[in-house]
Amino acid sequence: MLRKTLDNFPHALPYLMVTGVALVIFFPTWYRLTGIWLEFEQVLAHGLATAIIFLGLVLIHPPKPASSTSSLSQKPYHLLGGIALIGVTLVWLLLELVRIDTLAYLMLPAGVMAVSWTLLGLQRSLCFLPYLALLSLSLPFWADLVPPLVSLASVVVGSWVRLFGMTALIEGNSITLPYGRLLIADGCSGIRYFAISILLAMMTSILNDYRWKGWLITVVVAMLIGLVANWVRITILVFVAYETNMESDLLTDHETMGWIVFGAFILPALYFSPVRKRSTSNDDPETGKLKITKGGIPAIIVAVLLGPVALTLAQTSAGQQPPWALQLEGFQPRQASAELPLPISLPSALDQTILSTRNSWVSLAQSQKTKSDEKLVPYLPQMFDKSSWQIEERLAPGVLLYRNILTRDRVIMAQWYQVGSRTSLNYRQAKLLQIPATLSGESRFALVTIQVPCKDRDCSDELSRLERTKTMVEAQL
Repeated sequence: MLRKTLDNFPHALPYLMVTGVALVIFFPTWYRLTGIWLEFEQVLAHGLATAIIFLGLVLIHPPKPASSTSSLSQKPYHLLGGIALIGVTLVWLLLELVRIDTLAYLMLPAGVMAVSWTLLGLQRSLCFLPYLALLSLSLPFWADLVPPLVSLASVVVGSWVRLFGMTALIEGNSITLPYGRLLIADGCSGIRYFAISILLAMMTSILNDYRWKGWLITVVVAMLIGLVANWVRITILVFVAYETNMESDLLTDHETMGWIVFGAFILPALYFSPVRKRSTSNDDPETGKLKITKGGIPAIIVAVLLGPVALTLAQTSAGQQPPWALQLEGFQPRQASAELPLPISLPSALDQTILSTRNSWVSLAQSQKTKSDEKLVPYLPQMFDKSSWQIEERLAPGVLLYRNILTRDRVIMAQWYQVGSRTSLNYRQAKLLQIPATLSGESRFALVTIQVPCKDRDCSDELSRLERTKTMVEAQL
């Protein structure tokens, strides 16, 4: 292995240097990402290992050298690569200024690709693309996949439970059995099996030098394996709960069982996957030498000036603005500790004010950006207990009817995000609104929630009351 690594080092060195240059240009985001890796959170426990695997693959199995007769090799398009690098750097700079972290993280592989294009040419960069796809698996986007994976698992497992004829009440991600209730929560999303399956598929594709068709087929098959393994694992737990009257220890300690089920699916797939040995007969002996054209160096210098240097100079403290205050006719202020009809959990960064009448509640949770490195829109975790409260109906844009599956209470809730003078019903859109808000000097953010308990069957009166309250609130923000 050591001899192979030393033999491949001349081929790997250009890509290692490209990665190092990209690390310098986009250093603030790389530094933050490293901190996330070292936290080893459940959805990104594989992050640091993925980065190490990326470097290991570049060393022991570098991108296959391109043939010297290739037209792309003869005309590497360094100028277009430099333009792409400057464009990527400008977009990254804007995202860093407003601290939209998720998009800033996604710019890192694009930045490495642009640096590679600038210094090594288009052909070598295309050979490097599968490695960058693998590196992208270390980015913290996996948490966004948890809710859809939970919903998909709930639908599939619920169908399987009905198919086997078990006595069960299935409501969303809740499965009620004769002796208790099972909840398909975030931990049952199977995100770890899903991520590791894709990681193994990409490693297999790189080591076997698959072309894009084989690469895509391998990844898609791996994704299906990860999903099916998790569905089988949950179904086994439902069977065990059903047959043991919810008394089996496996229901509380099923970590090992989950990995055994996953291994039963993934190991045969790895064993039977096609193996291709890399041919070296057509390799160009000159491709291992680092060739940097003079045209690429100015673009790197400009990118450094537009990257960390410009970011340091552009960051300034945001101006202070008075907090929002609501004066609603007929509403009285409540203590911040008061619970809404549908309780919500908010981060400590938000200062919450609650107003209420006999049958309507308004919550104004707001914050203000005071430092250049703070986010205008803070991170908002899951705000209410989805295991008890589920959506029964969408009554209007941004207005939902929730039902408690235990108490059968129903609550109409309208909720929106106020980003400076702009509003959004969607959290992701609110994150994007940070860009115009920050550029226009706005520093205030608020999460507005209006709740009205519903006692009638059609909730028409409660909906009208909520709409009137919403109009009053919007007029004061």
